[in-house]
Amino acid sequence: MSFDSRVARRLALASALSAAVLTAPAFAAGRVHSSPLSEYDPADGFIVGYRNGSLLKSDATLMQRSLTGAVASVFGRSAAPALRRERTLGIGAELIAVDRRLDRADAERLMRQIALDPDVEYVEPNIRLRADFTPNDSYFYLQTNFSSTGENTYATQAWDTGYRGQGKIIAVIDTGITSHPDLNANVIAGGFDFVSNTFMANDGGGRDNNAADPGDWVTANQCYAGSPAQNSSWHGTHVSGIAAAVTNNATGVAGMAFNARILPVRALGRCGGTLADIADAVTWASGGAVAGVPAVGANRAHVINMSLGGGGACSAAMQNAINGAVGRGTAVVVAAGNSNANVSGFTPASCANVIVVATHRHTGSFYGEKEPFSNYGNGVDLAAPGYSIASTYNTGTSSPGAATYAYLSGTSMSAPHVAGVVAMMMSKPSADCAPAVCETILKTNSDVFMGPVQYYIGWGRLNALKALNATP
Repeated sequence: MSFDSRVARRLALASALSAAVLTAPAFAAGRVHSSPLSEYDPADGFIVGYRNGSLLKSDATLMQRSLTGAVASVFGRSAAPALRRERTLGIGAELIAVDRRLDRADAERLMRQIALDPDVEYVEPNIRLRADFTPNDSYFYLQTNFSSTGENTYATQAWDTGYRGQGKIIAVIDTGITSHPDLNANVIAGGFDFVSNTFMANDGGGRDNNAADPGDWVTANQCYAGSPAQNSSWHGTHVSGIAAAVTNNATGVAGMAFNARILPVRALGRCGGTLADIADAVTWASGGAVAGVPAVGANRAHVINMSLGGGGACSAAMQNAINGAVGRGTAVVVAAGNSNANVSGFTPASCANVIVVATHRHTGSFYGEKEPFSNYGNGVDLAAPGYSIASTYNTGTSSPGAATYAYLSGTSMSAPHVAGVVAMMMSKPSADCAPAVCETILKTNSDVFMGPVQYYIGWGRLNALKALNATP
């Protein structure tokens, strides 16, 4: 048979195959290696192994015709992707480039069609592999809230995607922040202090552009009759470290969204903070205008974390501040509270348009058990680790001392896990997810609790990897 006759025969076969049903017959199905495909991270082309001695392997023109025919069979002639041979790999297989990335379904259909050619030995996606990132922070082994053991938010696997909060800002509305070598590089200088009451401010003045935490210690009876004496909590420093501590610096702890930056916003001082100050803090951090306060400008928060709360259903002032923030595109994450009660009786956990985070048990967490302290109820969106969480801290009992680390427990510790994941979701190259969309993604991609639960603490357990993969 002449070469021209063989070519004509092959083209006739290709035409017949193009008219065939796309479901690959048994002989071809085994040639398609589609299992590495990810629904959310499609392939960059294909690797095709052609049989030694085959016509397609020896003739680039025939190979291109076969590829073009496969594309036409799957997509038709209009708006079809273009395939082209890029190079021969060292293993002898061919790297086939595609001019646009295909989703999983289209990639599988095209691979099945390519495999119908009898000269094809195998076809598989040219997937992306990444470094398996485990940070070298000295106390990372204690952070079972991040690792694949213990409470497992799948943070290490989420970090492997490369979306680690870069370019995003998390406003931590709290007690302010102390200087800490495991935080400073990720903290936006200054921030703002919204505590307007001089006694509560404990720094000699009212509002100013310095969000440093001077300490919130109190003596007995200072807050109300019978109130106990308490050392400074350094609460904002601890919360900030969970959200975005400097990571992989061979020091201390890791933070969830460690490529994000922290905007410290001080609204809590001695005996807590007022509703008016916190509402202003929410407005300002999200880019709204507050009289007498310089605009936040380019430091507008993409996510606000409020690990704070008080009694009573959501107030009009708080709801209006939250609505304004959400309307400006800022997601608001709040702690459910630590009173072992329904969130319906607490502010801001009972407010609308917020992502409410409870604390699941550090043991048996797959079964939907809550930590005894955690609030619960239909207003909770999801749960995250919050028991004995290691993070940045300070040694001072009243005014700031040396930087250190400490374990703290509470839904205050759960919320910044979620705020960090939101920043990671928004760091993907597409447009930031709207706050309501972020909330839905987090809930529907949480690890669903197994079996009946006594207290409702959300749709499930935070899964950072699933949330990232489900974010466009």
